[in-house]
Amino acid sequence: MLEGCVPWPAEAAAEYRRLGLWEDLTVAEMVERTMRSVPDKTALVFGDRRISYEELVRDSRRLAVALLDLGLKPGERVVVQLPNLPEFVIAYLALNWMGAIPVMALRAHRHAEVRHFIRASGASAYLLPDVVGSFDYRPMAAEMAAEFPSLRHLIVAGEPAPGQRALDPLIAGDSVTDRESVARLAAVRPAPDEVSTMLLSGGTTSVSKLIPRTHNDYVLNARLCARAAGFDRDTVFMAILPLGHNYNLASPGLLGTFAAGGTAVIATGTDTEAIFATVERERVSVIASVVPLISGWLDSEVPKRFDLSSLKVVQNGGARLAPELRARLASRFGCTPQEIYGTAEGLINMTRLDDPRELLLESSGAPVSDHDEIKVLDDDDREVPDGQTGELVTRGPYTIRGYYNAPEKNAEAFTADGFYRMGDIVRKRGRHVFTEGRRKDLINRGGEKISCDEIENLIFGLPQVKSVALVGLPDPVFGERACACIILQPGTTLAFDELIAYLREQKIASFKLPERLEIMAEFPVSPVGKILKRELREKVLG
Repeated sequence: MLEGCVPWPAEAAAEYRRLGLWEDLTVAEMVERTMRSVPDKTALVFGDRRISYEELVRDSRRLAVALLDLGLKPGERVVVQLPNLPEFVIAYLALNWMGAIPVMALRAHRHAEVRHFIRASGASAYLLPDVVGSFDYRPMAAEMAAEFPSLRHLIVAGEPAPGQRALDPLIAGDSVTDRESVARLAAVRPAPDEVSTMLLSGGTTSVSKLIPRTHNDYVLNARLCARAAGFDRDTVFMAILPLGHNYNLASPGLLGTFAAGGTAVIATGTDTEAIFATVERERVSVIASVVPLISGWLDSEVPKRFDLSSLKVVQNGGARLAPELRARLASRFGCTPQEIYGTAEGLINMTRLDDPRELLLESSGAPVSDHDEIKVLDDDDREVPDGQTGELVTRGPYTIRGYYNAPEKNAEAFTADGFYRMGDIVRKRGRHVFTEGRRKDLINRGGEKISCDEIENLIFGLPQVKSVALVGLPDPVFGERACACIILQPGTTLAFDELIAYLREQKIASFKLPERLEIMAEFPVSPVGKILKRELREKVLG
């Protein structure tokens, strides 16, 4: 594996191969396998664009060869920050074909996060859009290139700025025949044990850690999740959320759809009318969603105007969907609600479509593999009986054994015998898991994780601030929202607008901004001076 990664123990790897879990296929080869069975079938839909499996494989190969010709090398890392477009899928597969490693940034990330991803991964290329909404990514890319000499290639989906290169002509690759691209890529085929993709951790500390997923484990991840979701060649899956998220990429997401030979429809936005018009037009059978969207749909009259008879399953991930909302979803849309709970580090739990009603409505699902090892531990790392709460830990054929270049973090995040600490408090009944909350200090805003440490450290940069604590408050739409509780220096003032303006200057993602400010005279603290955030939260809520 790439230097800085932790491989599975040799005995475990041999066992996973013996069991047929690891197929020794690359991610791109998995898609090619489907293509050989259904070459003319539509793989991707985006608005009026329809791309067959044969076209998807051909275009991704052409781009892979073009990237090799630019000087990008197998094993090099590439920060990918493309919006939900077919070009995202083509570029992702292209990097997998030629052995470069995509680092999956999200559209909302800005200078602080992108700088960290480039530095932490040692990236040599950056794939970005030109303008999305009101934000122009090209000046940010230019700043990054000036700061990091290793960043040799800036490739833009859209109109490039000077010194940057357009993506579309590289995909066209008219001078490269299909036979030539196959031969060129065979010579640089990555080993299936090599890293395929670097995902981002939820960020329980001030910065996200890089999660190295290998071809073998990520192909398995997609295949198992597709099976648990009942995906087949008739599946029409709608992707609404960022494609760079593990949930929408491979759990089951795009790659699960491709593994099953279905069709993936990329939504053009989150507008309710546009989403359900697309469900009607494309006969969508499965939607991957999150709590805020589902809550909005249930409170809207818009879906009633469309024919939703094709819709069989609405999946929810990122944050737990309340049982009453699951019941309303089933009743309103005549579909099965499917809860998906897991981690980009590996373990995915899913309710099964034929689970008893109680489990469908109450649980967070069961592991997608019989070979996922799960335990619930108390504060002393002792396993607790079923029904008691504790921290969920896991080990298995698609759960990493370590973060990239992070030995100190690995010592905290993994047990001595290789179990990954999920950081979630759960109770277990058989193989089904019931989530209770987070062990560490994170705010889960609609599936996006906000590190309290990160935002608190930034707020301390304001001279008026004597002490700060960020807490999550309940929100009917997003699950939680951030409230900044601040003790001011004597004789100073701080307005909410002033706080937000300062944080925006730090160029962080907008979802991390506090949505409420509380000025306080003191915080509740323990005898050793630790801020008691639970009591603080109760104080804010009154």
